[in-house]
Amino acid sequence: MTLLLPTTVGGHITELMALSARVGFDGPRLWMTWRNPQTESLLAGEDVVWVEPVQPRDVRGVLGAARATRKVLRERARDGASPVTAVMTSGSGIALGVLPVCAMRRIPCHFVESATRPDGPGMTAKLLGPVPGVRMYTQFPHLASKRWLHRGSVFDGYQAAPRVDAAHPTRPVRRVVVTLGTMEDYRFRRLLERLCAILPPEAEVLWQTGCTPVDGLHLGGRVVDGRAMVPTAELIDAMAVADVVIGHCGVGTTLTAMNAGHFGVLVPREAAHGENVDDHQVTLAAELARLGLAATPRVDDLDLGVLERAAGRTVTRMVAPPAFVLA
Repeated sequence: MTLLLPTTVGGHITELMALSARVGFDGPRLWMTWRNPQTESLLAGEDVVWVEPVQPRDVRGVLGAARATRKVLRERARDGASPVTAVMTSGSGIALGVLPVCAMRRIPCHFVESATRPDGPGMTAKLLGPVPGVRMYTQFPHLASKRWLHRGSVFDGYQAAPRVDAAHPTRPVRRVVVTLGTMEDYRFRRLLERLCAILPPEAEVLWQTGCTPVDGLHLGGRVVDGRAMVPTAELIDAMAVADVVIGHCGVGTTLTAMNAGHFGVLVPREAAHGENVDDHQVTLAAELARLGLAATPRVDDLDLGVLERAAGRTVTRMVAPPAFVLA
């Protein structure tokens, strides 16, 4: 009895790791994703089927994931390996290749819509909704329905508090982690330019910039040393000693910052500036602000005061999250 866990990189794999740990599945797990520093770090020691990347709206990538799924199921049956008895994913595009193939073989399939979608399902969920045998889950109670089950959220149990006391609401910003996630098609140059303008010139910064170019950017006379990808373990170590974590408002960045104890400064990408496919990060930013778990300014509203106030707060998991019960 094997649980198959197909996932896109970035926030999706971070969500799926958190939620799948709560389902109470005792058998072996088989991950399906593609290689990058994040996945190689997170899945070290795990059983993984490495596939070609599946980018947003990538028909060829979806078909490749479907072929890989059929091959996995065929080879496990041929070799007498533990059969895949359930599939769980948080998306995105890879799910379109994997879940229909498994559902046709009557393998129970569970699709959990990302926490970045508090205003309703995204395109992947809409396409999978009519597929027989695929159970759909939302992480937001107000979206629950007969079709959409609610079993909890990746944000369950977290709470923010002052780092010292209310009389000292700010802290100096000396060590900083900036992370733009793993997106390969959308740049967020506006945020980097704003940070170069407002960060203290002497600040020590780890810049994880994804596909966003850093040419011509300087902080305090120093050239910005941007790295496209930083292994997860290294990123977590840097956050452990940072005064503040600044990032795009993706769920992976959010969870990583909170798990490191940070009240992150999470700035939403905006579709009007060509920074994302839609404005789901704007919606997530509003939800995080409502929960009181992060500072979520727009680029133009970001200043040093925002950073210092965020540095003066912390986020911890106050209670263990409840089980995420699969139907």
